Amino acid sequence: MDIIQLLPDSVANQIAAGEVIQRPASVIKELVENAVDAGARHIDVIAVDAGRTSLQVVDDGKGMSETDARLAFERHATSKIRQAADLFTLTTMGFRGEALPSIAAVAQVELLTRTAEQELGTHLVLEGSKVVSQEPEACPVGANFLVKNLFFNVPARRKFLKSNQTELSNITNELERIVLTHPDIAFTFTHNDATLFNLTPSSLKQRIAAVFGNRMADRLLNVDVETPMVTIHGFVGAPESARRRGLQQFFFVNERYMRHPYFHRAVQEAFSQLIPSDEQVPYFLYFTVPPAEIDVNIHPTKTEIKFENEQAIWQILLAALRESLGRFNAIPTIDFDVTGRPENIPVYNPNVTATAPQPTPPRVQVDPDFNPFKPTKAPTNWESLYPAPSEDRIPAPADTFTLPLDDQSADYFQYRGQYIVKPTESGLMFIDQHRAHIRILNDRYLAQMADAPLPSQRLLFPEILQLPAADTLTLETLQPQLLQLGLEVNDLGTGSVAVAALPAGIEGVDPQHLLLDLLAAGTTSERLPAEQIKGRLALALARAAAIPTGQVLSPFEMQDLSDQLFATSDPNHTPDGHTIVAILPQETIDKLFK
Repeated sequence: MDIIQLLPDSVANQIAAGEVIQRPASVIKELVENAVDAGARHIDVIAVDAGRTSLQVVDDGKGMSETDARLAFERHATSKIRQAADLFTLTTMGFRGEALPSIAAVAQVELLTRTAEQELGTHLVLEGSKVVSQEPEACPVGANFLVKNLFFNVPARRKFLKSNQTELSNITNELERIVLTHPDIAFTFTHNDATLFNLTPSSLKQRIAAVFGNRMADRLLNVDVETPMVTIHGFVGAPESARRRGLQQFFFVNERYMRHPYFHRAVQEAFSQLIPSDEQVPYFLYFTVPPAEIDVNIHPTKTEIKFENEQAIWQILLAALRESLGRFNAIPTIDFDVTGRPENIPVYNPNVTATAPQPTPPRVQVDPDFNPFKPTKAPTNWESLYPAPSEDRIPAPADTFTLPLDDQSADYFQYRGQYIVKPTESGLMFIDQHRAHIRILNDRYLAQMADAPLPSQRLLFPEILQLPAADTLTLETLQPQLLQLGLEVNDLGTGSVAVAALPAGIEGVDPQHLLLDLLAAGTTSERLPAEQIKGRLALALARAAAIPTGQVLSPFEMQDLSDQLFATSDPNHTPDGHTIVAILPQETIDKLFK
């Protein structure tokens, strides 16, 4: 009995949709990329309920004829390639002909489109891959896609969608990748009648500033290199822009966004000696290579791209980044120690023509009777050479401060501005001062928030900041928790916010860095309990307020920090699991001298 059979087209399309259309953001990506391929100069994106209810993409591209509009929803129907060889010369975002049939298989779709040669356009309605109606209708040149009730016929997929805030953040991330690739195209993005993007054609750096704020753009260094193998241009953040999380990091190749961990390591290598090991910098880097030397057809999302000359391009990228850092003086120069230099050493001035007095050459005095091989008698009375000091031989100055014998702070000393060291019975104890303070502050903030909001300090002049669209959405969700932390932020609209108050006791912290770190900590793809979100925010605030590595501490400050640390819930680890305390055993020290 034969058991193999062909699947119906509707089932096959739903299976394909499982790879191509994973969430509302996938629909936006495919439709907007099609609009770009159609030569659109203005693209409007409209979402309702983070795409659960509807998604709409309107463009002013070349549009489709009546026949093309119908054929576009058939599997593997495309205008972008004709033969297999075309896969190696791709210049368009799409090429497989899977996006539109995949969307139509799991949603209710309406298309209104017209070409410049037509007087009337086409209105096409589909539901679950089936054409419901097709009729002529007046409309502008271009295409207007309306996608409603995504996954209406696949309830299991719809049930696994994340919260609206998470899905909207995913849509925003997809749009950011496209608008950064095409700064010459105007984009608008509206969600529930609120405008999140309103971007006009501009230069690349202006587009970055419009999406992520002027402060971000001001901290970018230009990267530009051209070789026969690859051309790389774009921007990389200066070392002072480094942060632990919530960074904007983008690679593009031939105007296509890509993920590339190997090239990411080149960026890390370029900054390895300039920023802390747990921080990274933002970057917007664009690669241009011959299409035949990359393969974009190795993953359904087209973000995994294989390069023919990866190692060579890695070296070119690293060299370009280092050149950029050196050109903009981002690498610190050698600062020679001039402590104790005599004040009267003359400084050379090329404008002074007067003849300076000629220096007297030094005289070398030589003992003609010196013989290094002549045997000498070794001294036997070492006590006479190194007598023990006595009180009458070393008088103490009148203003000398003498520590009491029972003062334990005398046992502490600081190593390399990072570790507090104290002798113990079992060896030497090392305490990471920055991590120790993070643990102390984290526990303190959580305990205080359990009773009442943290005390805040109002700013005399509120700090006006420009937030990325995704962070604006997160801010709306986290407002109650931020107020608990003593941070008051007012939304001014169009991505602008005003920081009116900061938590007391963190003077000197950059408000934007603090706010972005808190928003990054509160962003998650899962629905977390309120207490867990509060814990993440408390940790982010503790990191911002903790004493930095390199800060000099007095013995009393070291002792106080140590005492507070060992009174916390877990003195050995930070809340995110990093080691705070380590012991160098005495036996290990003894082995060094055997």
